Amino acid sequence: MKFEARTVRPPGLGIEFDVLADDAIIGPAIERGSWADHETALFRAHLSRGDRVLDLGANVGWFAVQAILAGCEVHAFEPVPQIAELARRNMERAEKVGGGKGILHVAAAGAEPARAEIALAAQNHGDNRVIDSTAGKPEDMRGAETVSIEIVRVDDVVRGPFRFVKIDTQGFEWLALQGAVKALDASPRLGLLMEFWPYALRGTKPETLLDWLFERGFALGKATEAPYSMTKERILRQALARDPVKGGIDLYGARGTAFHVLGTGKRLHGAWRALREP
Repeated sequence: MKFEARTVRPPGLGIEFDVLADDAIIGPAIERGSWADHETALFRAHLSRGDRVLDLGANVGWFAVQAILAGCEVHAFEPVPQIAELARRNMERAEKVGGGKGILHVAAAGAEPARAEIALAAQNHGDNRVIDSTAGKPEDMRGAETVSIEIVRVDDVVRGPFRFVKIDTQGFEWLALQGAVKALDASPRLGLLMEFWPYALRGTKPETLLDWLFERGFALGKATEAPYSMTKERILRQALARDPVKGGIDLYGARGTAFHVLGTGKRLHGAWRALREP
């Protein structure tokens, strides 16, 4: 697949930003300046100048750029070389004005070092999935093009502590975490954003992934404009109630630091939602 770049100037960002020209989801949203509003707000609220950030599944670098503009050091992992090149350019632009530092790793974060194939989505260029060597391509990506990528363990290339970790690896989240245990254990004050997509999850069961995070001291909830702390059962109930293929939720978590970071109004709204939602 040949990727073409397009340079846009998202309102409020302060820098030009390269997106994939034919992307149907992320590119148009970034051009409007509104990609992942709730997640971005939670992410930025946790960061202070000098903090260190892990961005696993960086794509074109939206979250990495946010961290650099906040004056942080970010280690971004993106396995698709042509997409990683856009992330590199965007991070370099942010470095010129934000005071932070970006380090790009052109690899997927996984449990063990390896080479693999990744299936490339034709329209949503954020939905690229590492192919399971035994199961093959996911059913909904049977006709997708593939490219060879490198997989690395985070713990082999960086050390903690970190202040925030964002993981959006299209079902590879558990395996990415297993290769980053030392970095996470060295990070007592840690915020988390993670895609939780049971259909695509590999390497474990959805409930096991949640147990693993709870056992490590995270409070978890949905990454919304007004998050509230949820039990494992509630997270599973809401995630599995969605479309089995397209469903799932974005999780927000915090350990050793405040869970409610968006102000009193959002905290009260979250409490109201907690009473009304299943």
